[in-house]
Amino acid sequence: MKNLFILGFVIISIMQSLIAGDEPEFVWPKEIEKNGTVVVLYQPQLESLKGNILEGRLALSVTPNDNDIIFGALWFKARIATDYDEHTAVLEALDITKIYFPDFDDTSKIEGFTKLLTDEVESWDMVMSLDRILAGLEETDNLKTLSDKLNNDPPDIYFRTEPAVLITIDGDPIIKEIQDHSFKYVVNTPFFIIEKKNKYYIKGGKFWYISENITSDYIETTKVPSDIDKFAQENLPDNELDSISEDIEKAPELIVVTRSSELIATDGKPEYASIDSTKMLYVSNTSDDIIMNIETQEHYILLAGRWFKSKSLEDGSWTFVEPDNLPEDFSKIPEDSEIADVRASVPGTLEAQDALLEQAIPQTATVDRKTTTVDVKWDGDPKFEKIKDTDVSVAKNSDKTVLLIKTKYYCVDDGIWFVADKPDGPWAVSDVRPDEVDKIPPDSEAYNVKYVYVYESTPEVVYVGYLPGYNWSFAYNGCVVYGTGYYYQPWYYHYYYPRPVTWGFGVHWNPYIGWGFSFGISYGWVGWGFHPYGSWWGPRGYYPGYRHGYHHGYRSGYRQGARAGYYAGQRNAHNNVYRNRASGVQTRTPQTRDLNSKTRPSTRPNNVYADKKGNVYQRDNNGNWNQKNNSNPSTRPAQKPSQKPAQKPTTKPAQKPSQNPSTKPATRPQQSPSVSQQQRQQLDRSHQNRSHGNTNYNRSQSYGGARGGARSGGGRRR
Repeated sequence: MKNLFILGFVIISIMQSLIAGDEPEFVWPKEIEKNGTVVVLYQPQLESLKGNILEGRLALSVTPNDNDIIFGALWFKARIATDYDEHTAVLEALDITKIYFPDFDDTSKIEGFTKLLTDEVESWDMVMSLDRILAGLEETDNLKTLSDKLNNDPPDIYFRTEPAVLITIDGDPIIKEIQDHSFKYVVNTPFFIIEKKNKYYIKGGKFWYISENITSDYIETTKVPSDIDKFAQENLPDNELDSISEDIEKAPELIVVTRSSELIATDGKPEYASIDSTKMLYVSNTSDDIIMNIETQEHYILLAGRWFKSKSLEDGSWTFVEPDNLPEDFSKIPEDSEIADVRASVPGTLEAQDALLEQAIPQTATVDRKTTTVDVKWDGDPKFEKIKDTDVSVAKNSDKTVLLIKTKYYCVDDGIWFVADKPDGPWAVSDVRPDEVDKIPPDSEAYNVKYVYVYESTPEVVYVGYLPGYNWSFAYNGCVVYGTGYYYQPWYYHYYYPRPVTWGFGVHWNPYIGWGFSFGISYGWVGWGFHPYGSWWGPRGYYPGYRHGYHHGYRSGYRQGARAGYYAGQRNAHNNVYRNRASGVQTRTPQTRDLNSKTRPSTRPNNVYADKKGNVYQRDNNGNWNQKNNSNPSTRPAQKPSQKPAQKPTTKPAQKPSQNPSTKPATRPQQSPSVSQQQRQQLDRSHQNRSHGNTNYNRSQSYGGARGGARSGGGRRR
């Protein structure tokens, strides 16, 4: 009766997980049944990630026809193909490197089990949730936190208690005539700024502004020249421009800047609320992250993943705070706090660890050599400038990142390396990533291409990938930050080619969508489609949910509004730059067989683990670990079957001989309570990571799957 109750509980748990959104292909453990033998595969435990090659192990059990349950461990190596939009990873070209059944020496059975696993598992794809991959990577030994010499100097920080919008111009204004019109426009900004008869007009949302000074003194106006108004209607996007600001009666103040700047704002005077378990307060009537340390009376603000502090919000002299110098109470912010999103920027928290791990997972693709190419536009004759302390020169007047290394020209576009003998091509997919790019410093606008990789190639395809650094997301001192903090000079001659920026767009990290941004009162203040070459600059690939969160904050509370906006993000938001191409690039290699379609969810709990030696342990509901021992004597160790496919390596390790054979057969595995302290710690860590990954997966499903590594970029050149 007890066993029936447990079985019923397990089935109910699985059904509940399916109902909650845990799709069958993501349920662990999995079962394979063949010729009356049932194999249960438990959730993999990861050991290393090098490039796009993932290695790990998983615990398994085999129940043959005679109903004995034999526990073992399987080691594998696979090429990982990731999709951050779907937040999944596919383990392709799976190769079983070792199978071990501890204290079990029945040669014929081992050969049969091994052949079954080899035939059924190898050559299949294994689809996994990226949340579970990330959590499992915490156990790997070869992941190191990247730390570069980033520029953490604070930008100019403005504080307002009334609605305001930061209008950013990329350096000194560049004003250009518009063909067949009697007015001009400002080229180097994503905002709608028109000049006519020495007056400047700005439109944002439902509001029009006018000034005689391009960078100051703007006032609201209803008197707009008809030709400018018509031009705005034809070129501004037809969306929520007016409706978002419909409930805002007073026109926001315009702050027009030509330097790196940020705006923090509250709805009226700052209103402070306590943070449980800490001696800190947070400002509740804002969508910005503002915290005050009561003991020191210092304010902390979080911008682009960086903390700055000052005694005053109004006239603050802001200074950068190294993450590991934050007050201890930051790490005590409760996970359910209204300000909990900032935990991702506090070293040592689970959220910070998750963010760091995402920096180590590449977005991958398979590129067809024949059909994939690139078109580089030059504004005049090609001009190159040497990058200091390197043997690399970077193009200054191209719309894409082009490097001159020795006598070859390399272009990086949409996460793919191309190569040519001349700057105007023809360009071919490169199967080589030049080593020299590793020396490019962060003060170069080409810094991000060092995070784009070539893993392997065939005569037909090239396997490529990029880390979040390509989209300007970097690991720094235990946290993740956005942008290098450096200002890169844009190019302008006939055309304006912007460069990546860190400041001016209120970039924030959220555990479920990665980098998003907010500014002003609505996104309707940017997005002018008239600019030649689509000269949008700033964070790219943002999730539109954040603008809704900011807007709804006026009605429902800022923190709740921002959170609601975060979770409005949708899958397939095309933050994967490989999807910018209509053909020639595949984010997953087609395979003929899929492991998940050949298995079924198991009714057994996902509570079995293998240690690094292959010993198998089960965790009970009280947190106790019991070793699963197999007892069935044999006179010799077994090798993997000779029927193994010819194309697979033949040097795989043989089955380890028994160290403690028993002469007493058993119909069920015997449990051993002798688990050392070191083993317990290792197993507890595996269990915590597995639980954490499952929790993150369930949360991301609840919020529409709105996750993705660093799903933002900067500037236009890729």
